[in-house]
Amino acid sequence: AVKEGVKSAAVIGGGFIGLEMAENLRHLGLEVSVIEAQNQVMAPLDYEMALPVHARLREAGIRLYLGDGVDSFEDREHAVSVKLRSGTEVQADLVILSIGVRPNGELARNAGLGVNRRGGIVVDQEMRTEDPDIFAVGDAVEVRDLVSGEQTMIPLAGPANKQGRIVAANILGGHEKYKGSLGTSVVKLFDMTVAATGANEKALNSRGQEEGRDYRRIIIRQNSHAGYYPNAEPMYLKLLFSADGSRILGAQIVGGSGVDKRIDTIATAMRLSAPVRELAELELAYAPPYSSAKDPVNMAGFVAGNVLDGLTGFAAWDAIDGESDAQILDVREAWEVEYYAIPGAKVIPLGELRGRLGELDQQKEIIIFCAAGVRAHTAAQMLRNHGFGHVKVYPGGAYFYEATHRG
Repeated sequence: AVKEGVKSAAVIGGGFIGLEMAENLRHLGLEVSVIEAQNQVMAPLDYEMALPVHARLREAGIRLYLGDGVDSFEDREHAVSVKLRSGTEVQADLVILSIGVRPNGELARNAGLGVNRRGGIVVDQEMRTEDPDIFAVGDAVEVRDLVSGEQTMIPLAGPANKQGRIVAANILGGHEKYKGSLGTSVVKLFDMTVAATGANEKALNSRGQEEGRDYRRIIIRQNSHAGYYPNAEPMYLKLLFSADGSRILGAQIVGGSGVDKRIDTIATAMRLSAPVRELAELELAYAPPYSSAKDPVNMAGFVAGNVLDGLTGFAAWDAIDGESDAQILDVREAWEVEYYAIPGAKVIPLGELRGRLGELDQQKEIIIFCAAGVRAHTAAQMLRNHGFGHVKVYPGGAYFYEATHRG
């Protein structure tokens, strides 16, 4: 329990446990700082998907110190001074370390069993160590990454429990196998849900894979249920899939209600080796309080199919940041632009676009915005049909741009 008189806390580490701790401390009324050496919280997310999470944490009153690790701690009379590598000092009555876990493989090593360079216990698919009479399960064992096929370590409760069941059967003479893990995870942060499964772009890029050549990506914005039914909440869904569409490589979703069931649906499709187009064909339960007739997972499949068929090309989320020669076209209505304007954009509402094509430069790359992406896709087809050869849609529309550029 937090002692009476404690008014501030510094949480070191922006992973699952650190952020859940920060949320709970904030609910108790403490001033909370989260210090993370990386430039983002939630390592399973790619950077742009973490940006809406940063914004929500700041809205909740949590101070974020990102890309700035801890250099030292110094006791003060009634508090601790956390000195960061940048020279910044963070004062707190309470400091919590949440900087990840390391496998405790000492017992296995002392017993002469194989461990990897991180201390993880090496096991086969039946969860046997190098000694056939000794089994190991859980956070301390090495497992197969179902996306890369490589050995890795995934400290999650779901895989650990499944491994325990397998070992129990095998001790009694069975030969059940643990085939590997996707690392499917979810976390609640205030009224936001963050979930991921499979590989992110950082992981793919670290293996030498390139977007466009080896894999494709899409980012869409959808509602948790039908927009005309009260309390629909937005979600941003990022999907990664092989360049030929034969495999789904990973997904990340940030939003409100309904995020958990969408990540579970995609994880299930991945587990069953479904090609990405299968997402469009999944028959999912629909009623206005729960979903839309075209569920967000179906929409991800539709959009992925459009990308594979060459009907849609997406710009990068930061394509218009800094210097860019691209022409930015906003096809929203004037009242929408008044609410939130895209910097440097030329505004031509979709209904007027066909009659105002002469205002656009056919030689330049054109990046098209609308609110969420649907009208931008229509505008892109219109431009291509009129000879514009360099047209891209901004992923997730103005909503996603605003979510990633709040400062």
